Amino acid sequence: MSPLDEYRSRLNRWREQHAVLQRRFILIGNWRLILGVAEAILAWLVFGEDFFSAWPLLIPLAAFLVLVIWHLGVIRRRTFAERAVRYYERGIARLEDRWPGIGNTGDRFRDPDHPYAEDLDLFGKGSLFELAAAARTKAGEDTLASWLLAPATRDEANARQQAVGELRLRLDLREELALLGEDICAELDVEATEHWAAGPPLAFHPLLRGLALLLSIAGIAAIVAFFAHLLPLWPILIILALDFTLIFYLRARIARVTQIIDTAAQSLRIISLMLGRIERERFESPKLQRLCAALQVEGIPASKRIAHLGHWMDWLDSSDHIFVRVIRPVLLWREQIAMAVEAWRQRNGRLAVEWMKCIAEFEALSSFASLAFERPGWCFPVLENLRSCWTAEALQHPLLSPVTCVPNDVAFCDGLQLLIVSGSNMSGKSTLLRSIGLNTVLAWAGAPVAARSLKTGCFQVATSMRVVDSLQDKRSRFYAEITRIRRIFELLKNGRPVLFLLDELLSGTNSHDRLLGATGIVRNLIQSGAIGLITTHDLALADIERDLGSQARNVHFDDRFVDGRIEFDYKLKPGIVRRSNAIELMRAVGLQV
Repeated sequence: MSPLDEYRSRLNRWREQHAVLQRRFILIGNWRLILGVAEAILAWLVFGEDFFSAWPLLIPLAAFLVLVIWHLGVIRRRTFAERAVRYYERGIARLEDRWPGIGNTGDRFRDPDHPYAEDLDLFGKGSLFELAAAARTKAGEDTLASWLLAPATRDEANARQQAVGELRLRLDLREELALLGEDICAELDVEATEHWAAGPPLAFHPLLRGLALLLSIAGIAAIVAFFAHLLPLWPILIILALDFTLIFYLRARIARVTQIIDTAAQSLRIISLMLGRIERERFESPKLQRLCAALQVEGIPASKRIAHLGHWMDWLDSSDHIFVRVIRPVLLWREQIAMAVEAWRQRNGRLAVEWMKCIAEFEALSSFASLAFERPGWCFPVLENLRSCWTAEALQHPLLSPVTCVPNDVAFCDGLQLLIVSGSNMSGKSTLLRSIGLNTVLAWAGAPVAARSLKTGCFQVATSMRVVDSLQDKRSRFYAEITRIRRIFELLKNGRPVLFLLDELLSGTNSHDRLLGATGIVRNLIQSGAIGLITTHDLALADIERDLGSQARNVHFDDRFVDGRIEFDYKLKPGIVRRSNAIELMRAVGLQV
C-alpha cells in the first residue's frame, strides 16, 4: 500500500471510530440526563410525599456514577480519535503538497548569521523544518533543529540512518507517540523540569527521615493510648512540641522542595507515558538500542521510577485535604514526603535529564522516519570520509513536489571541484544550488535525501545566496556578499571540507572586477580543498573553466519561447548557455525595449 493509501485508510478508520464515540457520547449524556431527572422525581416522592424509604435513591445514583466513569472514558478515546484525524490529515496534506503553512515553521531557530540556514529555507513557512518536524516536545524540536544546523560525524549520521530506517515502517508506534505527544506539547515544561532535576542537592541529614518516622509513629501511638486511657496528655504535648520544632527547623528546605515539584513531577508523569510505550518496543538498530538501554537503570525502567515519584506526589497533593490538615503536624506529613521526593531526585534527577534527551532524540528520529515513509522515492545516502566526493543521481529539491520536480544528475569526481552554472532567469540555477545544499544537510543529519542515489564526503555547507543591502547597518549588497564569503573562508579553518554554493557571484560590482574577484575567490576555495557551485548571468565568468582546467566545468540551464510564453525544461546540460531571455521577459510583461 502506498503511503497515501495507508494514511487514507487509517484516517477513515479513525473518522469512523470518532463517529461511533460521538454517538456514544451523546447517548450517555442523554441517559445521564434521564437518570438525573429520575433521581429528582424519586427524591420528591421520598422526601416530599413520603411514598417509600430513601434506599431506592441509591440505584439511579449508582447508575449515574457508572455512566460518569464510562463517559470520561469515551471522552478520552474520542479526544485521541480527534488527534488521530488531525495527525493523518496533516500527513495527507504533506503527501499532496499542501503542507506549507500548516506545520511547525521553527521560526525561533532562525539565525541570519548561520552559514546556510536562511539561504536554504531551513526554517520558516514552507521550510525543511516544517516539512520534517513531527516532534511534540520543545526538546524534540531543539534536537531536530540542531541536527539540521550542524553536520554529524560519519558514525553518528550512519547510526541515525539505521534508526530511521527501522522506525520508518513502525507506523503504529509513531502514531501512538504522536497522539500521546499532544498532551506533552501542551503541558511539558522542559526547562523547569531540567532545572529541578539537575539542581544542587538539598542537605537532609540521614537521621532526619528516621527521626520524622519515629516521631509520627510515637505521636499516633500516644494519641491512641490517650483515648484508651493508657497515657496522660503530657506525652502527646511533648511529642507535638518536638514535631513543631522539627517543622520549624526544616521549613526553608521543605519550601524549596515543594516550590517547583508540582511542575516538574507533572512533566515527568507525562513523559512517562512516552517512555512506557518506547520501553515495550524491541529494536535492532544500535542507536535505538542505546536509547532504550538508557531508560533501564539497575533493571528498573524509567517509567516505573517516575511512577514511584508519582506516588509521593499523590500523597503530597492530599496534604490539603481537611482530614490530613488535622493530623499533618502529628504525622510530619509534608516533611516526610518532601524528604522522600528529594531522595528520589538525588537518585534519579540527572537520569531524568537523560530520559528527556532520549525522548528528544527519539522524536527527531521519528520525524526523519515519517519523512522516509512519506517519500518512498528518496534514498539513504552513502556517507564517505573522502574530502572531494559528491555524486547524485536524479537529484531533486526536497521542498518541491516529487511529482513535478525535474531530477538532475550532479557529480564532483575525478578532480572536479567547481561547477559554473549559467542560464537565463527562472531557469533553475538557484533551485539546483538549494537542492544540493538541502540534500547535503539531510545526509549529514542522518535523514533520507531526495535522490535516487547520493554519495557525499563529510562536507560543511556554506552559502551566499540571499544577500541584501541594509540601510540600518549602512551596508551595501556587495559588502554584505564579500563579508559572507569571508566567513566561508573562516569555516575552512575548522578542518572540515566546505561545499560552497554561491548564487550570482559578485553581481554587485562591474564586470571587470567581478571576473578578477570571482576568479581569485574560486581559486582560493579550490586550493583549500572546497568543492561547490557558482551561478552567473555574466558569461565572462565562464572563462574560469579555462583558468582552472579539469578542476572546473561549465554547465547551464536553457529555455525557449513558444507562442509568446517562456518554457523551461529545468535539465542541467553541459557547456555555456548560448542565449538570454531577459529581453523577451521584459517585452512579455509589456515593457517597450
